[in-house]
Amino acid sequence: QVQLVESGGGSVQAGGSLRLSCLASRDTSSTRYMGWFRQAPGTEREWVAALYNGGAAYYADSVKGRFTISQDNAKNTLFLQMNSLKPDDTAMYYCAAADYDPRRLGISRASSYNYWGQGTQVTVSS
Repeated sequence: QVQLVESGGGSVQAGGSLRLSCLASRDTSSTRYMGWFRQAPGTEREWVAALYNGGAAYYADSVKGRFTISQDNAKNTLFLQMNSLKPDDTAMYYCAAADYDPRRLGISRASSYNYWGQGTQVTVSS
């Protein structure tokens, strides 16, 4: 079991930056599969980025080149650095972790992850 707590959301103007944090109750060095999703009102949960085994990073096309996923094992924390934010990035952002390699079923599938945080809201105004 692992509990995940997100923080760092807020309101920012287009072009601005935010850094989201996800504090894990379990050592992130042993939490091998972690990722970020987001969900805007009335839409399905959308995969944003993933970091596996502390090294392999994957990004959705919509955020590639703007967002960076990383982790600090000493702090048991996963990060999502978001730059050049756009109004379309407005959503609730969720941290997720998996016991098994999500690449088996699809890294973008929410069902590939079995632990979720409560979410942190990001609002980008034009």
